[in-house]
Amino acid sequence: MQPVHFRSATELAHDIRGGRLGARELLEHFLARVDRFNPALNAIIRQDRDGARARADAADAARSRGDPMGPLHGVPMTIKESYDFTGMPTTFGVPQYRDNIASSDALAVQRLAGAGANVFGKTNVPIRLADFQSYNEIYGTTENPWGRGRTPGGSSGGSAAALAAGLTGLEIGSDIGGSIRNPAHFCGVFGHKPTWGLVPMRGHALTGALTPGDISVIGPLARSATDLETTLRLMAGPDLLEAAAVRVELPSLSGPLSALRIGLWKTDPMCPVSAAVQARVEAVAGALAGQGAKVDDSARPAFSAEHSHELFSALLASAMASRLPDADFAKLVARAATLDPADQGAGARQIRWQTMRLRDWSAVNEARTRLRWAWHTFFQQVDFLIAPIMPTTAFAHDHAALGERRIEIDGVRHPYFMQTFWAGLAGVAYLPATVIPAGCGPDGLPIGVQIIGPGHGDLRTIQLAQRLEQLGFVFNPPPGCA
Repeated sequence: MQPVHFRSATELAHDIRGGRLGARELLEHFLARVDRFNPALNAIIRQDRDGARARADAADAARSRGDPMGPLHGVPMTIKESYDFTGMPTTFGVPQYRDNIASSDALAVQRLAGAGANVFGKTNVPIRLADFQSYNEIYGTTENPWGRGRTPGGSSGGSAAALAAGLTGLEIGSDIGGSIRNPAHFCGVFGHKPTWGLVPMRGHALTGALTPGDISVIGPLARSATDLETTLRLMAGPDLLEAAAVRVELPSLSGPLSALRIGLWKTDPMCPVSAAVQARVEAVAGALAGQGAKVDDSARPAFSAEHSHELFSALLASAMASRLPDADFAKLVARAATLDPADQGAGARQIRWQTMRLRDWSAVNEARTRLRWAWHTFFQQVDFLIAPIMPTTAFAHDHAALGERRIEIDGVRHPYFMQTFWAGLAGVAYLPATVIPAGCGPDGLPIGVQIIGPGHGDLRTIQLAQRLEQLGFVFNPPPGCA
């Protein structure tokens, strides 16, 4: 059995309910680990120890009285910095929002707290949640517990690092370009990007916006796939505007693995994948084939990889630009006005995407909707698609200017942001994707593999992750964090 700090939140809650573990006892255990390991990792950047202790004592008192206990009763957890949590700053790593103190909890935090979870801190992010690394001027740089000097991923990098190091029982992050999935991959934990719109995002917006952003979702990270299901069920469901009429009934995975049809997409010229990562993708597919599943490495939706990535890049650029301050956006508009219409270079296209008029955005969105229908047809032929989420294991910190960064894949240098390709496959089409730890590469660093399913097939992708967990694709603690 794993030490208490590496066990799943589901197991911890079960022991608290059974009286084998106290909520206050467990909280103090995690806080002691934070004191021991967090100074070097810098994963948890804000804490509410006094409030958490009071909540833990209340949880223990409730158990003693025999009061009903939720599925996360007494489990200590942290949340990504970008969620509102009463009395703490929500900054997205942007220095000018250093004093943006939340006056209420995000809806997702309210729902988890209502199920008994005890939030005791917040975890680090990159500026504007826009990097595969997690560092900013306010809170500094987060390290990967599997290797100091390496990124834990971003933008939920602090979330994944804290989980992997055993500093917290559960985490929630957000994902627009892989921000739940790439940290899960880099740190060897489980993560789930929900179907767009399944989980209300109220309370996860830098300026208090109530309209959900395009592509962006919030979801869980954990040390077990069962925790993903428990947490997603608690987070999902309509907000108050739709609650009078909308109900969520997600389909489950039933039947033997031998009945499954699996598509396999292990590399692509749009974003070549290292031999080490390909090997672990093949290992997951091989495990399913070993159970009788039919695996087809030629199965693809009816669109080109280039078309999908261009649509994703355009819509992602537009969505991220909408987060910019007015003055910064005005500069982009001014630059766009000076572009030569004949200039179709990458930089010019990026600026045009960032400043699209509604008519232009609507045309791209129509193309995206057609892409979604192509995925729908594809998932009539296969049940799941197994694919990488990143092309390499965790790379060394690189804080150079964005335009100067490169990613090295098996000795070949490539553009840094090409890495969004694998995240964008599911992201642009609003599809659910679950990342599982699939073992380590020759460098000893963890590798994750994503399971993509049809829209609202969230429980199915998570439940396939549970089946794979039973086949040995499990969380393993990083060396040096015992």
